[in-house]
Amino acid sequence: MDMKEAQEILPIKIVADLEKEMKNFKLTSAQKEKVIQRTVELYKQSCYDPGEAIGVVAAQSISEPATQMTMRTFHIAGAADIRVTQGLPRLVEIFDARRVPKTPVMSVYLDSKHNTAEKAEKMAFEIQETLLEDIAIEPAVDLLNMRIEVKLDDKMLKEKKLTVEKVCENLVENTRVKKIKVSSTKDSVIIKSEDEDITIKKLQKIKSKILKTHIKGVKKVTEVRVSNKEGRWVITTLGSNLAKVLEVPGVDTTRTTCNNIHEIIKVFGVEAARQSIVDGVMETMEEGGLDVDVRHVLLTADMMTATGAIKAIGRYGIAGAKGSVLARANFEETMKHLTKAAIGAEVDHLDSIIENVMINQVVPVGTGMFDLVFKPKK
Repeated sequence: MDMKEAQEILPIKIVADLEKEMKNFKLTSAQKEKVIQRTVELYKQSCYDPGEAIGVVAAQSISEPATQMTMRTFHIAGAADIRVTQGLPRLVEIFDARRVPKTPVMSVYLDSKHNTAEKAEKMAFEIQETLLEDIAIEPAVDLLNMRIEVKLDDKMLKEKKLTVEKVCENLVENTRVKKIKVSSTKDSVIIKSEDEDITIKKLQKIKSKILKTHIKGVKKVTEVRVSNKEGRWVITTLGSNLAKVLEVPGVDTTRTTCNNIHEIIKVFGVEAARQSIVDGVMETMEEGGLDVDVRHVLLTADMMTATGAIKAIGRYGIAGAKGSVLARANFEETMKHLTKAAIGAEVDHLDSIIENVMINQVVPVGTGMFDLVFKPKK
């Protein structure tokens, strides 16, 4: 088989890649023919026949091994000793398209200028979120003057490269508590309410809220660990804020990622979110020692992101959005779907498998997809 014949069978991209690789390896005519022949064979094996129930096969191929998966909830992220949700709970998290994962994690890669142990440690320190309570010692309510006095740890201020004035400035900017005045002494921050009728109980509540105020670093990043992966220094974080961490100078924006699909779609777009679903599922399966063909996962990820947004596989996502009334009723909330369909005078065209099984008709799969037309001789 020559390249012209292969072009009639293979997609354009595969042909282009094949021609490029064959040039690189400087093959003889006989070797080229063998390569083309083998590529065509592999491509044909990867295609599915018209009428094949690829949805059902994909669902079975993912869910059957998943039932054998360990219920072990956590594993340690490399040497980072950050406990990350894995196993079946992580799969459920991905397919349910949960807004926030149980253990949100980021892998922050550094650019070539910052790819050293010393600079990685320094950046990790800059990225980790600092709250007021982290640098405070003896926060107290001054009952005599009806104000809150927060004494600051001088050693922590030096470590975090902060001053009392900077702490006050960030406190005013980030606090959610309204109607307060912030001032400072040599080593303390003083918070006074503008409410003249302030009570001790209210002051205690203000104190609790004030201590949780963000002062420095990237919000939501509670822990950081530095590790070396294949010659690259990587900062693993507990807590994720992808948009903000990409703004930090020295971060490699082309490789940095997180395990929250919704953050990825917001920052990088739907194609990146689709890839993160595939990577997340395959990584979890491999972690459990299970072998699943990536094409089943690709099909599922395509279904979850086909509309440009992320849809869960469930009543509030793909299953709940099916066009067939009987298919929706078969999944969950049967009475609700049948009642709504009756009120709205919906019509079910019986195009899919589920509804045909329900009414005992031949399913439109395989040979059932086609009608046989017979024209007898006169």
